[in-house]
Amino acid sequence: MLKDEVIDLIKDSGFGTLATLDGNQPRVRPMMPFLTEDNQLLLALLSRSRTIEQIKRNPQVEMCFVDRKMWYCRCAGKGKITKDIEKKTLVFNHVPMLRQYFASPDDPNFVLLEIAIESMEAMTPHQKQPETIPL
Repeated sequence: MLKDEVIDLIKDSGFGTLATLDGNQPRVRPMMPFLTEDNQLLLALLSRSRTIEQIKRNPQVEMCFVDRKMWYCRCAGKGKITKDIEKKTLVFNHVPMLRQYFASPDDPNFVLLEIAIESMEAMTPHQKQPETIPL
């Protein structure tokens, strides 16, 4: 797969699953991220989310995206919690569903998770094994 195909897959999927670690137990939840031009995934979290403490204890995360054709992509990297208002505004403006949860980008309940993608792999049903996608 080409990098552009993977980017389309991420954008077309809409939702992905975010995996973190809670001690030795993986925790997975559906999320609606925004993919930036510089290979970062930005995700909105509620300020009371358990995900925040999990990221602080272990920043290694992974997101998986699957489309209707069963193409998939896994993005691994390090997550960090940020209060960057420009990034929060970017996510708020590009993920309309967030208006159900937050009044604005500076809503005190709105926390941003920024994932710096370090590696990606992808696979289609026609391939025998996943391939690494260069960033």
